Amino acid sequence: MSLDQDFDREQEDEDGDGKEMSFLSHLEELRWHVIRAGASILVFAILAFIYIQEIYHYVIIAPSQPDFWTYRMLCKLSEITGYEDLCVKSLNFKLQVIGMGDAFTMSMTSSVIAGLVFAFPYAFWEIWRFIEPGLKPSEKRSARGAVFYVTTLFFSGVLFGYYVVSPLAINFLANYTLDPTIINEFSLASYISLVATLTLACGVAFQLPIVVFVLSKIGVLTPSFMREYRKHSMIVILIVAAVITPSPDIYSQVLVAIPLFLLYELSIMVSAKVEREKLAEEKRLAKLGGTTTED
Repeated sequence: MSLDQDFDREQEDEDGDGKEMSFLSHLEELRWHVIRAGASILVFAILAFIYIQEIYHYVIIAPSQPDFWTYRMLCKLSEITGYEDLCVKSLNFKLQVIGMGDAFTMSMTSSVIAGLVFAFPYAFWEIWRFIEPGLKPSEKRSARGAVFYVTTLFFSGVLFGYYVVSPLAINFLANYTLDPTIINEFSLASYISLVATLTLACGVAFQLPIVVFVLSKIGVLTPSFMREYRKHSMIVILIVAAVITPSPDIYSQVLVAIPLFLLYELSIMVSAKVEREKLAEEKRLAKLGGTTTED
């Protein structure tokens, strides 16, 4: 927020109508940020719809094929470890479209999801532009690079969900049968729902360091608290990994749990950095106070 805007609002406060004008101007500013963020999602969604067949073939349907990158890597890992169950050689299911308009509906849905993912950096930047002027100078310094870190973590989570969690879940569910005579034929809607949910959920889960940063800033979390409950967190992470990966083998759960462990350790480092900055700021203010008292 510029000095001129601050001066104008101070003048409005003197006239008695400042609070109402300030509130309305904030709402108007927020509205335009939201509109621009929504427009970016719409633009990417339209582009995705134009190339929807290529997106389906090379991206969405790819994890349902045995030659998907993740399955090839698991087969190589099985050769190294000697654990043959890791290698995925076939996926026993077929995808089908049941309703007349389901193909078109799923094309629209998939386009919106793709638009949301690819427009995320700009959309978040627009929201951040609205939030940043309200921060204190010290908070702005601490939050420098917020858009970069949030975006990087989001896309890391999306890639992790797409290349690790989704294929493991698809493999388990595709090969799970109640009876050998029953053929697994899944609707396209249920398949996309599974992939989109797991992928976006991982994108959100990878924001843990950002959440810890905010909670550490307001004093809710401390690095000592997180270190003290590290063992408890490991148990929780293993439970989450078991839930995320329906596959019962330990290797799949470990593959999911390792990044979550690393995220937790990274979050401890983030919290420790926030604590050091707080102590440095307190010392600086104490020195300034002492100097003022002596003068």
